Amino acid sequence: MTKKKKKKTIKKNKNSSGLSKIAAFTTKSISSAFNTYKKSQEQKKIRDIKLKKLQENNQILKEKKELKNIEEKIDKENHKLKLKEEELKIREKEIKSREEKQKIENERLIKKDENLTQINTDLREKERTLKLREEEQNRKDIDLKVREDEQKQKELKEQRKKAKLLKMIKEEEEKQKELEYIKIKEWEDKFDRDQKLQEANERKREQRLLQRELDKQRIMEEQEEQSVEKNFSSRLEKLDIDKSTEN
Repeated sequence: MTKKKKKKTIKKNKNSSGLSKIAAFTTKSISSAFNTYKKSQEQKKIRDIKLKKLQENNQILKEKKELKNIEEKIDKENHKLKLKEEELKIREKEIKSREEKQKIENERLIKKDENLTQINTDLREKERTLKLREEEQNRKDIDLKVREDEQKQKELKEQRKKAKLLKMIKEEEEKQKELEYIKIKEWEDKFDRDQKLQEANERKREQRLLQRELDKQRIMEEQEEQSVEKNFSSRLEKLDIDKSTEN
């Protein structure tokens, strides 16, 4: 019994030792595997961290690059804006200069218009004055023409009257001459035998009659000349009065 127990004990111990070895090996393997897994996880975490950092760095670089691009764009836009502002300032100066020039030009044109308006007013006034003078001169010309026509009519009338009077005198003279000739002829026929004294007396009488007619004609001519001179003097006085009135 003791040998069996001893064998069993030895066998049991062998079994226990084998289990212990297996258990120890398994524990060691598990521990090693766990350590390996742990190291692997840590390495993975490290890789992940490095990858994340790399990604973060790449993202940061990308963002920096984008930010730089944005800054460059902003700088370009600012430059453009600055150029535009400068251009706007230049344009504003040009517009202001043009406005000043336009203002000066407008003032000049307004002044010119005022001067032209005044000139037109003066011209209209001068035209009105000239028109009044022309109308007055036309009236004077018409009055003068009427007077000249009246004077011509008077002169023609006087000339016709004078011619008629001269014609009448001439006709009377002719008649008188004919009568005298007839009388002389009759007297010659009737008084051939009269004395020369009677013929002389008759001639004297004829001369007195002729002289009377001549005196009568002369008086009429003098009266006519006086009338003409009086009319002429009256006209001259009237013309002098008209000229003094016009002046």
